[in-house]
Amino acid sequence: MPLHLTWTRAFDDMRAVMDVAIVAYLISLLFRFIRGTRAVALINGLVLLFLAAFVATRLQLQATSWILQKVEVALVVALPIVFQPELRRALEQVGRGRFFIRPGDEEPSNVTQLAEQLQKACTRLARNRVGALIVLEREVGLSDIVETGIRIDGIVSSEFLINIFIPNTPLHDGAVIVRGGRVLAAGCFLPLVEARSVDAEMGGRHRAAIGITEQSDAVALVVSEETGQVSLARDGKLIRGVDDKTLVEMLEEMLQPPSPVARFPLRGTGRVG
Repeated sequence: MPLHLTWTRAFDDMRAVMDVAIVAYLISLLFRFIRGTRAVALINGLVLLFLAAFVATRLQLQATSWILQKVEVALVVALPIVFQPELRRALEQVGRGRFFIRPGDEEPSNVTQLAEQLQKACTRLARNRVGALIVLEREVGLSDIVETGIRIDGIVSSEFLINIFIPNTPLHDGAVIVRGGRVLAAGCFLPLVEARSVDAEMGGRHRAAIGITEQSDAVALVVSEETGQVSLARDGKLIRGVDDKTLVEMLEEMLQPPSPVARFPLRGTGRVG
C-alpha cells in the first residue's frame, strides 16, 4: 500500500477517535450539569417513555405505539418549555465560562445532628415570631433554585440559620436551601403553589413551601411570624403546628439516604448522610 494512503488512513482513524472522544466528553458534561437539578426526574421519565415506545413497536402493539408516537411528537414542542430554567442556566454558565468547571461534592452530614440543628433554629425563630423558610434538598436536585438566590456554602447550625432570618437583613427574605449538612444559598425564589385547594389564609412562605414540595421531593420547614408555629411541607402537603420532638423524628426519617438498590442510575446529587 502506498505510504500516502497509509498516512491518510491513520489520520482518518485518529480523527474518528477524536470525534468520539469529544462527543463522549460533551455527554459527560451534560450529565454532570443536569445532575443536581429537577431536570433529572424529567429525563428519567423521558427515558422510560422512549423505552415503552420501543417495546410497543417491537411487540406490534399498534394502538399503544400510535399513542406513544403522538406523545413523542408533542414532547418535541414541549421540551423547550419544560426545560426552560435548565436551558437558561446552561447558557448563563457558558457565558460565564463556568460550564466546564467541575463542582465539588458537598460534605456529608449526620442526619440526627442536622435534624437537631434545624429544630433548634425553628424553635428559637418561632419563639421570637421571626418568619423563616428552609428547604431541604433530597434526591431531586434544586440547583436551579439555588441560582435564584445568594450563594453561601456554609455548615448548617442553628445559630447560622437564625442569623440569616434576622429581620431587615439582606438575606432574611426568601428561602434557604440546604443540601446535606451545608447551606447552599439564601434569599431564593421558589415556584408558586399549583394546588387549588390551598387555604386562602396561608401566607407566602407556606404557599412557597407547598409549591416546592409539589415539584420535587424536597422537605420544607416554615416558621410563621404571625402565629409562631412551625410547619413542615412534603409532597405538596403542609403539616402545621409541629412540636420539637415530632419535628426531629420526622426529619430523621425523611432525610435518611435512600437505599442504593432503589436509586435510578441517572439521579440528582441532593442527599443527606
